[in-house]
Amino acid sequence: MKWFGRKAAPRARPLLFAGFGNIFAAEPWPRSYEAQVRDSYLANPVAQRAVRLVAESVAWAPVYASANSDGEAVSLVAPALLETVATQLLLHGNAFVRLIEDGEARPAELFALRPERVSVEADAAGWPVAYLYKVGEARSRIPAKDGLGRPGLVHLKAAHPLDDHYGLGCLGAAAAAVAVHNQATRWNKALLDNAARPSGALVHDAGDGSLLTGEQLDRLNQDMAEQFSGAGNAGRPLLLDGGLKWQALSLTPAEMDFAGLKAAAAREIALAFGVPPMLLGLPGDNTYANYKEANRALWRLTVLPMAARILRGLSDALAAWWPGLALAVDADQISALAAERERLWRQIGAADFLSDGEKREMLGFARERSG
Repeated sequence: MKWFGRKAAPRARPLLFAGFGNIFAAEPWPRSYEAQVRDSYLANPVAQRAVRLVAESVAWAPVYASANSDGEAVSLVAPALLETVATQLLLHGNAFVRLIEDGEARPAELFALRPERVSVEADAAGWPVAYLYKVGEARSRIPAKDGLGRPGLVHLKAAHPLDDHYGLGCLGAAAAAVAVHNQATRWNKALLDNAARPSGALVHDAGDGSLLTGEQLDRLNQDMAEQFSGAGNAGRPLLLDGGLKWQALSLTPAEMDFAGLKAAAAREIALAFGVPPMLLGLPGDNTYANYKEANRALWRLTVLPMAARILRGLSDALAAWWPGLALAVDADQISALAAERERLWRQIGAADFLSDGEKREMLGFARERSG
């Protein structure tokens, strides 16, 4: 039964980031998903490390299953699949997992499709009935469910307050900080290419008020570009004649503070992907105690919620073959959370008013059977 009636019809997938009008019209931030991935994940070390840190943590989290004693369902959820899905959720906000059946119509393999190639096909009421997968000019249609009500594709998505069918990734929120960080890197590289100091100006003062001709200006510009620009010519002496003198230019301390600018942008990137900046090597209170707390916060606030979202979606799909299946992360085996578990055991063990059975139940163990 469709409890909430009609859903909005799927619209064209919105731009991941719309920019801020014409304020930065000289070099707008990329708007397409592919361009943002190139600028953020492929070209920015902070964004790439943040995504990898979360995705790899999700991939290697210990997974167990209930109501599936032979472990078939768990064997389908490989670390490589979890890492790919987590990366897609962080970047795109959507992940589409294809279920491939064997000769006995049972799940044999799960693999993730490229999310930018998949679109939702809805019925007249706006409910998804199929997914269109497009590669170049080739298209394939994957029904949401087969004739027996079993899913052919699992759509995992992050929450999006303005879209019924697609999730919201982190690239849009990180685009501004990534653009600033990349531009600061290019600026610093240009400074290093010019002996780590800004350019200067050639001042012509002939004394008689005469001006340089166009031909002289062209020759002068060509000589400067060929003989005195770039890292290979850094520190080379400059021979001037004809009333020319070199006037060095300097930058203000605020203009030279690109280290602080990059650090602030890097923190915003880490914030967008849910990673404590300390874990990315950014400046801060880098003590061992703070690092442990940052690592614990990463697991509690980012990794475990994402892993739960992914495993819950896969469990709901695979429950068509294994009724009652529930995939989850075994938090007791995560070393970053060992201190929490130790404290819980110590507190419950000291509770004399609890029976052994009650203590076992509070710690997640089944009660011992009597008799």
